[in-house]
Amino acid sequence: MSNASPPSPRVAALLVAAGRGTRAGGDGPKQYRLVGGRTVLTHAIDLFERHPRVSHIITAIHRDDGAAYSDAAAGFRKTLAPAIGGETRQSSGLAGLEALAHDPPDVVLIHDAARPFASQALIDRAIDAALSHGAAAPGLPVTDTIKVVDPSGHVVETPSRTTLRAMQTPQAFRFDLILEAHRRAAAAAIEGLTDDAAVAEWAGHRLHVFLGEAENMKLTHPADFEASERRLSDLAALGDVRTGQGFDIHSFAPGDHVTLGGVTIAHDQALSGHSDADVVLHAITDALLGAIGDGDIGSHFPPSDMQWKGAASRLFVEHAVRLIKARGGAIAHIDVAIQAEAPKIGPHREAMRQAIATIAGISVDRVGVKATTMEKLGAIGRREGISALAIATVRLPWGRT
Repeated sequence: MSNASPPSPRVAALLVAAGRGTRAGGDGPKQYRLVGGRTVLTHAIDLFERHPRVSHIITAIHRDDGAAYSDAAAGFRKTLAPAIGGETRQSSGLAGLEALAHDPPDVVLIHDAARPFASQALIDRAIDAALSHGAAAPGLPVTDTIKVVDPSGHVVETPSRTTLRAMQTPQAFRFDLILEAHRRAAAAAIEGLTDDAAVAEWAGHRLHVFLGEAENMKLTHPADFEASERRLSDLAALGDVRTGQGFDIHSFAPGDHVTLGGVTIAHDQALSGHSDADVVLHAITDALLGAIGDGDIGSHFPPSDMQWKGAASRLFVEHAVRLIKARGGAIAHIDVAIQAEAPKIGPHREAMRQAIATIAGISVDRVGVKATTMEKLGAIGRREGISALAIATVRLPWGRT
C-alpha cells in the first residue's frame, strides 16, 4: 500500500478583462489605466502570479486589446495566451473557460480584472471553498438598509439585510462544473447573467458564500481610481521598517495532540499552557507586539484572566495585527524557527505557513517556517517540551509611534 500523498489540485485563474469600462472615465478601458505606476490588469495578474497554489493564468480580453494586454502581462511566468472575450461578461467567461478546456485544471478562480486589491488570504479561501463546495464566491455582509422600489420609485419591499451579501471575485469553481454550466446556458440562449455565480445557480448548483474583503473593491467610477492612487501612495509611504522578536516555550503534558502554527498535529503528548499552548503563534504574537513596542503577550492576555483559558492562540495574533493596522502599518514578513525533537514538523510545514498567513492577513510567500532538533541537548533535546523563535518585520508610516 502506497503512503504517497495525493497530488495537489491544479488551480487556474481566469481574469475577465474584455469590457470597455466606460463609467470609469479616462481615454481607454479601465483595466489598462495606470494605478500606482502599473495598469489595473497588471496588478490583478500579479495577485495570482504570486500565489503558490495557482499554476497558470489566462485572461479574456477584447479583440482590439492585444497590444495593450501584451504590455500589461509582460514579464509574468504563469500567463497563457489570452482568450478573445465576447460582448458580455457571461460570454467572456465562457471564452476563457473554453480556452482552458484542452488542459483542464481541477479548480478555476474567475476574477474581475478591475479588482486589483484581493489578498493572498482571500485567494486561499476561494480555493479551499471550491474544493469543499464545488461552487463558491466571496461576499460581504450588507451594512446599509436595502429597499426594493417599483418603476415609479415607491418602496415595495425592505429585505432583511442579515441575509444579504454583496458579491465579489475571485469566484471559485470545480472546473468541470462551471464549464458545463456555461455551456448549458449558452445552448439555451440564456443571456445577461452578470457573474459566474449566477451561471452556476441557473444550472442548479448550490453556491457557497465565504467571507470577502472590504479592500477588494471593484474600480468602477473615477472616484475609485482616486482612492486607489491614495491607497498605493500610503503603502509606498510605509518607510519606517520595524523588526520584532518573540520566543516561547511550553512543556509537555498528557494528551494526544499539539497545536503548532494553528495546525493540530497528532502526538503522544500535549503542550501545557493556559491557552491552547501554541508556542509558534505565541512567539509570533510577541514578535508583532515587539515590532510596534507594545508590550508582550502576557500584558495583553494575562494568564491570571480565566477568559483566555483554553483559548485559540490565533486570537492573540489577530489582536496584534489589529494593533498594527490601527497605527497605519502593514506586516511585511514573519519567520519562525521551531525547536522540537518530536513531532516531525516537515510534513506540516506548508499547512502552518498557510494558517499563519491567513491569521495574519498576508500572503503565504511572506511567511517562513523552519524547524530543528536540539541534538538531544537540554530540555528540548530530552523531549520535555517545544520552543519557537519568531521574527516579524512591520512597516509603519514615518512619524507614527
